[in-house]
Amino acid sequence: MTPISESTDANLVLTVEEIANLAEQEGKPTDTLMNVVALIATRFRTDVCSAYLLEPDRSNLVLAATLGLHPRCIGTLRMPLHEGLSGLVAEQLLPVAVPDAREHPRYKYFKESGEEEYRSFLGVPLIDRGVLQGVLVVQTKDPRVFRDNEIRMLVEAASQVAPVVSEARTLDRFIAPAQEKLWELARNVWWSWDNECVSLFRDLNPVRWRELNQNPIALLNEIPLGEIERRAMELVLHSRINYAYRRQQEYLMDDRTWGASHAGVLRPRPVAYFSAEFGLHESLPIYSGGLGVLAGDHIKSASDLDIPLIGVGLFYGQGYFLQRLNESGWQGEDYVETDVNQLPMQPAIGANGEPVVVEIATRGSSIRAKVWRVKVGRCDLLLLDSNVAGNAPEDLETTSRLYGGDARTRIRQELLLGVGGYRALKAMGITPGVLHLNEGHSGFAVFEAIRNRMEEEGLDFYSAARQIPREVIFTTHTPVPAGHDRFSADLIEEHLGPLREQLGIAHENLMGFGREHPTDSQEGFCMTVLGLKLARRVNAVSSLHGEVSRAMWRGLYPDRSEDAVPIGHVTNGVHVPSWLAPQMRRLYDRHLGVGWQRQSGAAHTWSAIETVDDGELWETHLSLKGQLINFVRRRAREQAERRGEPAENLKKLDKVLSPDALTIGFARRFATYKRANLLLADMERLATMVNNAKRPVQFVFAGKAHPHDEPGKRVLQQIAQMMRNPDFADKFVFIEDYDINVGRHLVQGVDVWLNNPRRPLEASGTSGMKVVLNGGLNLSILDGWWAEAYDGLNGFAIGTGRTHSNMDVHDSRDGEALYHVLLDEVIPLYYDRDRDGLPRGWIKRMKRTIRTLGWRFNADRMVMDYTQKCYVPAAGGTSSEVRTPA
Repeated sequence: MTPISESTDANLVLTVEEIANLAEQEGKPTDTLMNVVALIATRFRTDVCSAYLLEPDRSNLVLAATLGLHPRCIGTLRMPLHEGLSGLVAEQLLPVAVPDAREHPRYKYFKESGEEEYRSFLGVPLIDRGVLQGVLVVQTKDPRVFRDNEIRMLVEAASQVAPVVSEARTLDRFIAPAQEKLWELARNVWWSWDNECVSLFRDLNPVRWRELNQNPIALLNEIPLGEIERRAMELVLHSRINYAYRRQQEYLMDDRTWGASHAGVLRPRPVAYFSAEFGLHESLPIYSGGLGVLAGDHIKSASDLDIPLIGVGLFYGQGYFLQRLNESGWQGEDYVETDVNQLPMQPAIGANGEPVVVEIATRGSSIRAKVWRVKVGRCDLLLLDSNVAGNAPEDLETTSRLYGGDARTRIRQELLLGVGGYRALKAMGITPGVLHLNEGHSGFAVFEAIRNRMEEEGLDFYSAARQIPREVIFTTHTPVPAGHDRFSADLIEEHLGPLREQLGIAHENLMGFGREHPTDSQEGFCMTVLGLKLARRVNAVSSLHGEVSRAMWRGLYPDRSEDAVPIGHVTNGVHVPSWLAPQMRRLYDRHLGVGWQRQSGAAHTWSAIETVDDGELWETHLSLKGQLINFVRRRAREQAERRGEPAENLKKLDKVLSPDALTIGFARRFATYKRANLLLADMERLATMVNNAKRPVQFVFAGKAHPHDEPGKRVLQQIAQMMRNPDFADKFVFIEDYDINVGRHLVQGVDVWLNNPRRPLEASGTSGMKVVLNGGLNLSILDGWWAEAYDGLNGFAIGTGRTHSNMDVHDSRDGEALYHVLLDEVIPLYYDRDRDGLPRGWIKRMKRTIRTLGWRFNADRMVMDYTQKCYVPAAGGTSSEVRTPA
């Protein structure tokens, strides 16, 4: 930047008249201040001009207006007077000019401001009538020595600006309260399960809200402050903003919680919940499917219950993948870099006050990772990111994609998740009292916990290895042997060799912890075996899955009968506020009683559903079904437009699906064992069924196949091609890019949820639980959660739970059973209407499914089970335990 010439008149930098004109034009001190800093930056030929104003406590400065720094920091970037160069100006009440700010001892870097590219600094105090009001700052990208006349001119400009600042502070408007509160809401994922917050952000700009994937950070980043204020005035949003903000603060500060009464022992040493993926919201794409969504629901319910729990995961810069089908229905994958500035993440700050960076030595290099912090209600989620300067190219890409790459990429991800995750906690001054490993991916964390205990207490490996497992809970999710990660001895030594040496054990001893047969040198290292061996408490995720797991891993316990294998179960549940449609929530608010959501894990809470008028429940369901159909039509058209399909096809898609037809949904990962194509075994019977003019049936499908799963892709293609078959074109729709948003629409609007895996390969499944909350009925094989949920009257069962050793016979039998229950039970019951047009028998079943299942398959119940049966005992917090001799 070119310095201002010596001859420039100081009074011409900014005059009283100019400020008066700006104030008259804008009317509001906040907007005047924004225009003033823009004008000063232009006159001073600087890249940045910012105004930091003194808060009422007179001990902190807050960014109130800026040209050059990130706009989202306005009203939220705060600094104590004893920190940073701006604080130095306020302390000394004198100008501070520094050619290169980074070389000054008071320099402090505020990453969220985006100031890393600016070097020079000139700050002057804003003083009105002898009282400090704030600090005015200019900055440039290149180092610059500010001359005396430039400093004098900025002091003069500050004296002209100070009255505006004083007025703003007097009116308490300088922190842009509406914008500040919106940002506070947006930075905590709590907003995503609060319907009022969601509607508040949507109302700011409904079109952009949908286009931005319901992302409030992205929305606020692109709306100028003046526009937010204008929209808030037009739509009378200020009271709603204040109400939402107040409720969020009450939620965060409430100490009369279930956790306060039942999990106090975890407060000083919380649960560290490790998971390779977390599905919190579609705008934070670090999940692929069920495992991640379960982890997201787990941490949300832990927040609602106030369980001291910290999530630990990885940040995937490109997420999973965006799914795109070509004209033949074949799946393609696109990977898009995620902009971290559009996400509710901040750098995690360590106990030393610096951003946390962890480092893990391998035989070939050291892998470094920065750590992001996401606020999830009362809980924190830490995400490790290997995209750090100084990493080798291979390591930079380690966390770029979820479930991408080969075994080498996978083991490096799992090393970061487990060992790196534990080190991140310690760097933040957190010593977890419980380690909960959600699947085997994070198993290496136990080795790091053992190393840490050895170091802290001067123990040898085997002494520490006897202590740590008491604090470990391991949850296994995979009933398919091929689904368990296994690594070669060479990969293990390359990546864990340095840690093994610190543990003081031989390579073969380390390998033994991951082998079913410890001395078999040909056997690889299985992460599930590691979890089973180094966790005192192990659970499957449904009752049937527990049986399957005990049979699968019986070989690890040769002296025990199958029933005595130490693997129990805690059946999964779903987070009610995240999946319950707003219309259904309002219905429950009217009938289930005040505060029902805080008691949603109790059976008695749901009994009042039986008193709801049939017509009211049915009309609510039809409203949700209508929303689903509109959503499907819009997405189907967008897909066709992207493929360049003719206008005639687009016109047909605008009217695809009928609100009067029985609508069946199927959405999940397209693995072959999930048998999405089971219906297609008898195309003639299927055509007759869906095209029945009196009792039509229609299907909506969604789901992704793993990029390397060719058989799964072929099944998906079969389904997608049904849309081009003239016998089924308006009865089958496949929605691309299945994510939380697609899933939310489907589970809230379908009449029936279809699930037909090959028993017993479904560990649990949770999508059908979400349907229950919204009054839909399940039609499922008796596998996973449905095997313990179905009572004969709260949904429909496919078959009797019997299997067959011949897979073809098994599939044929289940296919026949599926058609039988559809034709003889589901369809007749749905279309059996009374004189009011109500399907009374169907509605009776809707009420029964809500009453009998809403409380059981609920994440609050799940997390309470984990807390009482796993976390508190693992932390040594039980008040009594009586054991009898074996």
